[in-house]
Amino acid sequence: MGQRLAGKVVLVTGAAQGIGFACARMAAAEGASVVLGDIQEDRGEGAAAKIHAAGGQAFFQYADLTQESDCAALVDAAIKKFGKLNGLVNNAGWFPRARLEETTTELWDKVFNINLRSAFYVTKFAVSRMRDAKGGSIVNMGSINGIQGLPNLVAYAAAKGGLLSMTRTLAGALAPDRIRVNFIIPGWIATEGELKIQKGEGRGIEDLEKAGKRLPLGRMQTVEDTAYAAIYLLSDEAAQVTAAVLNVDAGGSMLPIQNDLYPG
Repeated sequence: MGQRLAGKVVLVTGAAQGIGFACARMAAAEGASVVLGDIQEDRGEGAAAKIHAAGGQAFFQYADLTQESDCAALVDAAIKKFGKLNGLVNNAGWFPRARLEETTTELWDKVFNINLRSAFYVTKFAVSRMRDAKGGSIVNMGSINGIQGLPNLVAYAAAKGGLLSMTRTLAGALAPDRIRVNFIIPGWIATEGELKIQKGEGRGIEDLEKAGKRLPLGRMQTVEDTAYAAIYLLSDEAAQVTAAVLNVDAGGSMLPIQNDLYPG
């Protein structure tokens, strides 16, 4: 790959696997020094080691992103290690299935804490460091559910809707600081977490791929599809892009919500 992020320092949350790891790996391949934040310590250390083995600059920092102190420590660790912060990918997420009547207060709070409050915490501490760097880019990992959710993703949809609103609000608030804030809709990806949920409901990868073929562009998405979008938004190529919603979903967001297309 090229050097589109050469000289930049990028922090990625939820980076031990899935979309987060793909973003971290690709950012390092494009020349960035990358900080991986996650609660999965063994996986996170392994992810950083893979990036190192490929010639990239990366290190892992344990963080329970629902805890404000851990989020502050994560940003501080990035500064201590690399001296500055230019980019942030708020990717940490959790998407348990539950319809309205099945959604307890405890589940609602946990979904919001992981999907929305974590992004609030990390962004709050990252912004002052980006001001020191004379600008930066924040990429919030959203979902089509942030616009209209599936019936069994009530709490997750509300949290992602909140993340979209926060994205637009901060894009305006931080524009004078040359800090851009954007929202990616990754589409439907067979991540480890998604496959585990689908397996529990009796579906395998073949079933998902068959459903994916019915999307307008003909397939499910990959973690790399999303990472390419994140790299663009983190790079200087997107210097004039803020408050954007970037759909990387094979046209799925054009369609009405269909439970048979997105089995949940």
